[in-house]
Amino acid sequence: MTTPWQTFNDEAPDLAAAVRARFTAAKHHVLATLRADGAPRVSGTEVAFHGQDIVFGSMPDALKARDLQRDGRFALHANPGDGSMEGGDAKVSGTAVEVTDPEELESFGQPGQPPGPFHLFRLELSDAVLTSVENDRLVIRRWRPGAGVTRFSRT
Repeated sequence: MTTPWQTFNDEAPDLAAAVRARFTAAKHHVLATLRADGAPRVSGTEVAFHGQDIVFGSMPDALKARDLQRDGRFALHANPGDGSMEGGDAKVSGTAVEVTDPEELESFGQPGQPPGPFHLFRLELSDAVLTSVENDRLVIRRWRPGAGVTRFSRT
């Protein structure tokens, strides 16, 4: 089961805000896709929050775009920052759905200028995780659609 970012935000607003903060704290993140032979591929990417969605773009015919067109499953790891774990370590996974509607694609350009050729993917989430250090404990908070947030901790 996958859902849009807005569902995550509605079901777990505090966790969604913390995960979003990690994705907006830095520009570059790491995307994992599946190659045609099933092997993993990792690529750098930038994400954006557009309306009520989390999205990312890709140059025409980039390998990560081809991977997602063939099999939309992805994992996205937010840039962990300076290594301090301040704000936590965020990851989301699910299915990337390519946006092909010309009007919606146009909304990503500058007014009056077409955005040029690119692939755009809307991320539908099946999982979101935030790992943080609280005092002497590693704390993992995980959300799944309809299941709420579970919390695990370790010393």
